[in-house]
Amino acid sequence: MLERNKTQMSRISALLFSIACLIIGMGTAATAHAGATLDRIRTSASLPCGVNTEEPEYSTQDAHGNHVVLDLDICKAVAVAVLGPNAKFTVKSFRDEQDALKALKSGEIALLATGSPNFINTANKGFGFARPIFYDYQAFFVNKTIGIASPRDLAGKKVCYLGGTEIEMQLQSYMQRENIKWLPFPFQEEGEMEAALVTRNCAAVSADVSQLGYERLGFKGVAKDFEILPDVIAKDPLAPTYRLDDPQWAAIVNWTVEALIQAEESGVTQANLPEMKKSDDMVIRRLLGVQRGYGQLIGLDDAWAARVIEAVGNYGEIFERDLGSGSVMKLDRGANRLWTQGGLMYALPIR
Repeated sequence: MLERNKTQMSRISALLFSIACLIIGMGTAATAHAGATLDRIRTSASLPCGVNTEEPEYSTQDAHGNHVVLDLDICKAVAVAVLGPNAKFTVKSFRDEQDALKALKSGEIALLATGSPNFINTANKGFGFARPIFYDYQAFFVNKTIGIASPRDLAGKKVCYLGGTEIEMQLQSYMQRENIKWLPFPFQEEGEMEAALVTRNCAAVSADVSQLGYERLGFKGVAKDFEILPDVIAKDPLAPTYRLDDPQWAAIVNWTVEALIQAEESGVTQANLPEMKKSDDMVIRRLLGVQRGYGQLIGLDDAWAARVIEAVGNYGEIFERDLGSGSVMKLDRGANRLWTQGGLMYALPIR
């Protein structure tokens, strides 16, 4: 009996040892895999970051306008999070989103500052998206001097757009839904389309707001006669994009965006950051690393978010500087306001 018990104990011990080795091995492999992107960036001391210049003459697949200034701030924010205050990032420019996504998939870049989180890009392609940092949308750019104040005023009038694009299909669907009898006026070249609007050959142009903001810049002295209507024809948000093969890297990108939004929610700015570090507010203390232990959960130190805010400001500061009233675009913030102000920006809780 004693001998049999010893044999059973030996078998159990051997089994437990094997299981322990398996668990340790799996844990080690997971840790090594999870940190691969971060390790490469720290080794090279630079973040390879893609920006999309959105050139309509090169490709009509993308509806967005040039938003490089915003993209550069996103690249900088993530680089500072992982490399510190003197972080470097290598900018790789792409003329359309498909080229940028190919570079991301191949590993040429570790981050695409802004990509489109639509069905096609998220369906089994290995791409992940952070929270949208710009809720872009298709709208109408109208000539106020001919009495256009709402989409209803476009009944019986010509509306210009780039033909053979998603913009055209979405515009047709919108007008049908709203039961507006309009006159389609397609173009193949953006400059000709803008000229048609200025010369009153069409009453409105339809495109994404980011594109319309840049079109308005070219109108110079007559820009005051034109405005972007707030009516949403179709949604077209933009979000930082990464590959789905590295959970830790995904968490870093995701939480960089969340930190920027939370900073605005909590009233933390570039200017008041030193004073805010003295706050007793639990959320602010966690955000700025005063309360220790949160940074290590994503492989960073506790001061990472404070560095990001010091480098680029909070989300509101970024928007106003790159797209809003402080920029050449002068876009209304709209859905990009905080949720407390009627917008869609809502930071996930740090806890």
